[in-house]
Amino acid sequence: MTSVPGPESIDDLLARVHVVALPMRVRFRGVTEREVALVEGPAGWGEFGAFPEYGDPEAAHWLQSALEMAWQGPPPALRSRVAVNATVPAVAASEVAGILDRFPGCTTVKVKVAETGQELVDDVARVAAVLQARPDARIRVDANGAWTVAEAAHAVRVLDQAVRAVDCTRAPGTGPVSLDGQGLEYVEQPCATVEELVRLRARLAADGVHVDVAADESIRRAEDPLRVVRAGGADRAVVKVAPLGGPRRLLAVAAELGVPVTVSSALDSAVGVAAGVAAAAALPDDDDEIPAAGLGTGGFFLEDVVDPGVFELVEGHFPVVEVVPDRARLEGLQASPDRWGWWLDRVRRCHGLL
Repeated sequence: MTSVPGPESIDDLLARVHVVALPMRVRFRGVTEREVALVEGPAGWGEFGAFPEYGDPEAAHWLQSALEMAWQGPPPALRSRVAVNATVPAVAASEVAGILDRFPGCTTVKVKVAETGQELVDDVARVAAVLQARPDARIRVDANGAWTVAEAAHAVRVLDQAVRAVDCTRAPGTGPVSLDGQGLEYVEQPCATVEELVRLRARLAADGVHVDVAADESIRRAEDPLRVVRAGGADRAVVKVAPLGGPRRLLAVAAELGVPVTVSSALDSAVGVAAGVAAAAALPDDDDEIPAAGLGTGGFFLEDVVDPGVFELVEGHFPVVEVVPDRARLEGLQASPDRWGWWLDRVRRCHGLL
């Protein structure tokens, strides 16, 4: 270990680990339970939840994040609460209003688009349904790298026009629709590679489509998280605490990027979400306004490590507070012995790489 505070030994660390399996509302990455290892340290709780398919060198950054929160605690906060966006999966338009009910008070909505087996018309209908339910919402869309450059250029133009339409309830063919409304806030990871993002930004500028491009996967998975911005592939960056190695590393990266950042979560428990809130709360901004964070992923779980109401959205914001798991929930949600052993082995290996 370095001079950064941490466990006295690997045995000390392993004795502080609690492995839980959180049941999910929907299947994600082929599983219906999300496993994470929580670490109880002298400064609080940290979360190590690198997805199972990640190799140890990448997962070690996630462990470093957990150790930072458990032994150092969060960085100093500059605000007492953090705005959060609602997230609408690639569902039918008829289901949108019900999903938005899970995000009370959120005035920014991220809409998943470019789902396999769906068409652009489905994406437009989903966006229109969001605006029908929340007419004044800011809209951002997330394609998860699914489009080619040509597909993205067309889709972004169409979706931006759909958002700009002032009267989203007007039936097609009933007359001209004004496009004076607020357009898309940004499109997240429209294409898979940095090179494609660079070409897309040039294409949108040439077409007169003024929509920001945000990089997500290109930031969180790249060895150099600054590469995409330096290459000219993004107007914004979506950053996650754990993959970057902790809140303080995230803040350092954000300062170097020089573009607006959206702090997001990686299907975290309430402990991991609280780390994201802490990072977002520490982001500097002259007007105390930062982009709404993508931290409202708790709705994907049927059960979490804190009781309902302990850490929840209030008027579209998360409070900046310490999250302490409920002991009874830790016991009730604990993973099976073989999975507990798998995570302890992984902690041991990743700790050796720090």
